Amino acid sequence: MLRGTRLRTCSAIGRRLESRSAPAPSANPGIIGAMNEKTCGAIVTGSARGIGAATARLLAARGYGVCINYVADEAAATAAVKQIVSEGGQAFPVRADVSDPDQARRLVEQTADRFGGIRVVVNNAGVSQHRSFSEMTAEDWDFVVRVNLSSAAYVSMAALPFLMKQPYGRIIHVCSLRAMTGSGHGAHYAAGKAGLIGLTKSLALELAPAITVNAISPGYTNTDMNAASLAAKGDAIRASIPVHRVAEPSEIAAVIGFLSSEEAGYITGETINANGGIYMG
Repeated sequence: MLRGTRLRTCSAIGRRLESRSAPAPSANPGIIGAMNEKTCGAIVTGSARGIGAATARLLAARGYGVCINYVADEAAATAAVKQIVSEGGQAFPVRADVSDPDQARRLVEQTADRFGGIRVVVNNAGVSQHRSFSEMTAEDWDFVVRVNLSSAAYVSMAALPFLMKQPYGRIIHVCSLRAMTGSGHGAHYAAGKAGLIGLTKSLALELAPAITVNAISPGYTNTDMNAASLAAKGDAIRASIPVHRVAEPSEIAAVIGFLSSEEAGYITGETINANGGIYMG
């Protein structure tokens, strides 16, 4: 991987990142865009596609340098980086299985080194597996819970020293509707996502006031993870949602973008349901 210029600090980000002028695209768009002294690092795990890619794109547009994290789909990660850079943002790809603590730490350190620090962490990495509890193996349980819950803890642990150096920091966990309702075909998935809510509340208590920790619980969203269900029973799913449609990734990213902003500093320990009204707990 080519090396980009490392920034000394990210403490110079202004109160409103949205108002800054976009930097010129890099001559090497597959790696990283042009950087300036306002750039600061943002980590979005599982960001090659779907909600993660939309979130990375939004944060890049607001002045953050972002890592595009992936495990297998290098082509999607490369495309996500190129899109961000073509729009004047800064991004680079990092292959890392964040359910492994060593790889999670490497991801964090590479991002901090590249952009001079970290202010935002979005724990979006996840995996779904349809498996009844009676058929589930211990290996199934460990894998799904490790990806959906443990990865968020590992990334947040590694990022905490960098977040504490900033005037403020943000951690956002991406949960799921199933954390609220349970699942009849994936107890391990629902348990892992529900665990993120407990992690959110606990870290919010421990890390306040400088670092806020929140979660978002999306409903049905137009992503690869939901593609099979929407293809098989999309009409019934949409009919069950009060707004009669599924979300687009950019709509979920918009909520994450607000929670990551300085203006959201009085919100912590909360889980925001963004599900079109299908669950109103």
